[in-house]
Amino acid sequence: LVGQSAAGVVSEDPDKFGQTLLLQALPGTQGIYGLLTGFLIMQRTGVIGGELLPLTMEQGWAVFMAAMPVAIVGLLSAIAQGRAAAAGVGVIAKRPEELGKAIIYAVMVETYAVLALLASIMLLFGINF
Repeated sequence: LVGQSAAGVVSEDPDKFGQTLLLQALPGTQGIYGLLTGFLIMQRTGVIGGELLPLTMEQGWAVFMAAMPVAIVGLLSAIAQGRAAAAGVGVIAKRPEELGKAIIYAVMVETYAVLALLASIMLLFGINF
């Protein structure tokens, strides 16, 4: 969504590429949070960096549930952040000096993804293996 909006703006004014690229990158951070959570799960369960732990059914479900905050909130906040960033690209098209305000709108949605990442990490490290 953001890329489509940004492509339209850049086709009219190529000098705005850097400004729109920043807004394009913001909704992708939720994927990084999911990747980080996945690596932490693999590290804690011994998939990487150690011997694979034999998990009980309860531990397996606990690991699954620990991943849910970053999975669900990451998906929903990425969609919302994409919409906010696309609107920000519209702002850049008309008033490029307002880039900071456009970024703030998109970053406000990021707060929920960061909180979900924190919740997933805390839940994961609360599991006794």
